[in-house]
Amino acid sequence: MKKRVLALGTAACLVIGALSGCAFTGGTGGTTAGESSQSAGASESVSDKTTAPAAGDQVLSVYANAEIKTLVQWAASDSQSSMVNNNAFEGLLRLDEKNEAQPALAKSYDVSDDKLTYTFHLRDGLQWSDGTPLTASDFVFSWLKQMSADATNGYSFIMTDYIVNGIEYNEGKVSAEEVGVKAVDDKTFQVTIKAPTPYFARLTVLCQFFPLNEAYVTSKGDQYGLSADNMIYCGPYTITSYDPAVGATLKKNDKYWDAANVKIENAQVRVMKDASAALNAYLANELSQVALDSSNVAAYQNNPEFKSESEFRTEYLQFSLSNPVMKNKNIRKAVSAAIDRDTLAKVILADGSSSSNGLVAEGMYGDGSKTFRELNGNLCPFNAEEAKKYWEEGCKELGETPKLTLLVRDDSVTKAVATYIQSELNKNLGIDITIDTKTVQARNELMDNDNYMFASTAWGADYDDAMTYLDLWTNGTPYRGSYQNENYNKLISDAKVETDDAKRLNMLLQAEKLLVDEDVIVAPLYHRGSATLTKSNVKGLVNHPFGPDVEFKYAYFE
Repeated sequence: MKKRVLALGTAACLVIGALSGCAFTGGTGGTTAGESSQSAGASESVSDKTTAPAAGDQVLSVYANAEIKTLVQWAASDSQSSMVNNNAFEGLLRLDEKNEAQPALAKSYDVSDDKLTYTFHLRDGLQWSDGTPLTASDFVFSWLKQMSADATNGYSFIMTDYIVNGIEYNEGKVSAEEVGVKAVDDKTFQVTIKAPTPYFARLTVLCQFFPLNEAYVTSKGDQYGLSADNMIYCGPYTITSYDPAVGATLKKNDKYWDAANVKIENAQVRVMKDASAALNAYLANELSQVALDSSNVAAYQNNPEFKSESEFRTEYLQFSLSNPVMKNKNIRKAVSAAIDRDTLAKVILADGSSSSNGLVAEGMYGDGSKTFRELNGNLCPFNAEEAKKYWEEGCKELGETPKLTLLVRDDSVTKAVATYIQSELNKNLGIDITIDTKTVQARNELMDNDNYMFASTAWGADYDDAMTYLDLWTNGTPYRGSYQNENYNKLISDAKVETDDAKRLNMLLQAEKLLVDEDVIVAPLYHRGSATLTKSNVKGLVNHPFGPDVEFKYAYFE
């Protein structure tokens, strides 16, 4: 089951100074709530406890709005760790400037006719930062580690859901030799999956799929990853110093296979928990990029350094079908149709977020020429008149005018959105709703225990495919509204084994329509966005909308 905390998609929120590790909230993977809280506190100088780059060098400086809890790959699940690791390590494939997965440590790969066996061919001369050869065995060790009971990051599913005997290995029922990963030779890594999965290769851009050197990791024991000196690297940068509460400094990795195309020599990630302190640091030329909250967007939106982008993350209302009121479809349809999502995104949030036309986020892969969202259109349009009709019909069916209570988490953005929904339902349905504000943990417990009417929650994409959203509603859990629909489940199960891409896509399009438009199990609200300022001399700094967040590799100073 996907972990509700981080999306590699992955979900503590990074506010970037010049990287996803700083500019975006959200993370790597799919978080059910994708919640990251931004706590107030004085900013700290990374140079207090970390080694500063040589004087005179230009430094790409970004910030994270929460601690970088760990760099241990099989334990890390937050966006901050993902951002740092993504720049110090690399997988078989890597996202480029257009968010497309391109050959990285693997120069190419082949897929068998039955689409179940992937054979990755590694580049010649790959090395770890200490000069040790990087081989296919490093992937076998790393992937087995992530699939084993040793993994504490909640992301074993990202492999075990797909790889032959992955679940069985995690449960201790089979040996490592029986799992569908093997080194054919030093330069050939082969993976066997359970069913055709069109996006499988793209998963390898995620940190969980990065290689690890078994001999080195074993030699460090429980000290591995606790400091920069207890790690070796295979990505564009090496980490020269690291303190969870302060940040990390990075230096270009001369052993990296594509070092010639890495332009910036030095980078740093500063932990700064206070957003206003981060903005002040940016204005003082101490950060390369900063994220703006909605209160600052208006003041800077005409600045040439301003940019807003949408992430692959959707905030939505989850209705509980176990609740006697929300079991009524007309009531659900009334609530969804009564909310003006355009005003919510453009006026209330005003941070780069966009109104939702469906559950699957804007920009996610469709058929190669159109995105999934473009193909499926607007499944939850605002229509005040229709909303009123649905409400009246629902009340007639229930025999009463029900009282509604909306459960929300306690961060400032969610509370503002809840207040807006409250006003919309009052204006368009003529009702007053109660807002029940809880901590993230308390909110989750209420939803898990089926003790709610409807709630605000979110999911961030783990990978660039609609399945990362749609397969969540197949198990009938209370958190997902106790939704049980055989037709829906069949569409998803069939799509998971369909080898014809066009047929598979059609199944997923139908599934989203069933979930959002016909059954109205969820009411999508907005796709989360970010508004940033980036120094005019910084070019090529890429903020990915999913997966590994921010890329230093393509950045350069003009």
